[in-house]
Amino acid sequence: MQVERVCIVGLGLMGGSLALALRPFLSHLAIVDTNPDTLIAAKKFADSVTADFAAGVQEADLVILATPVRAILQLLAQLPTARPHGCLVLDLGSTKAAICRAMAQLPPSFQAIGGHPMCGKETAGFAQAEPDLFAGQTFVLCGNGRTTPHVEAVAHEIIEKIGALPLALPSQSHDEMVAAISHLPYLVSAALLQTAAAQDNEQLWLVSASGFRDTTRLAGSAPQMMLDILLTNGTAVINQIETYQNQLIEIKQLLLSGSEQELANRLAKTRQQYLTYRNAKQKR
Repeated sequence: MQVERVCIVGLGLMGGSLALALRPFLSHLAIVDTNPDTLIAAKKFADSVTADFAAGVQEADLVILATPVRAILQLLAQLPTARPHGCLVLDLGSTKAAICRAMAQLPPSFQAIGGHPMCGKETAGFAQAEPDLFAGQTFVLCGNGRTTPHVEAVAHEIIEKIGALPLALPSQSHDEMVAAISHLPYLVSAALLQTAAAQDNEQLWLVSASGFRDTTRLAGSAPQMMLDILLTNGTAVINQIETYQNQLIEIKQLLLSGSEQELANRLAKTRQQYLTYRNAKQKR
């Protein structure tokens, strides 16, 4: 590795999986987390473990911020005081525009790049972490005013070590994309679950099968994590909600009018779009 001392702040699903994946390649790994049980678990593989952010980053060449988005923004504001001589910075936050703006405001002694691995689970916490979580998955990188060729090269090396696939995107484009393919799906999943639950029939879940299970899986995501995501990407999410609402209204109108052929054409087009999506993922 181009860096010897790495500090990962936040040992949840993402930070924990990254720690496990990178451990074989690092000479020194520091962990910062506020959960006592997580700190105990981290002692089994990390060189230093602490709940104190300033102490954890004190000697790090690279600081990786893997907390919820609003916590990342707070930590970026604290970093110049905690690490006055500067360091490399990478984050794993699910939204990027606000984080990249904050990174750009860091002193010149810092080199920073925004990151978002496009993978995960509906369950959170270090207990769910696994070293191969990122294997074969897209890892978005977003440059900003503090991005240098060196920190970009380090980020690419990390992505290679964990078996992910890098993709460079402007932060605003990233946020607009994930609003459509990640944040809206969560809200749709939650709304579908709530719609079904409103029937208030204890036999309903016995009737449900894999289709309902698969389409509501995201409703099990950690609420605090999703709250941070939605509040830091509100405009893009609202735009996608409106587009989705229009899609449902159009389908509703076809059903009301009994337009069988138009409905059939729409369903056929949707299936073709799904196949295009599936093929694109397989090629990736």
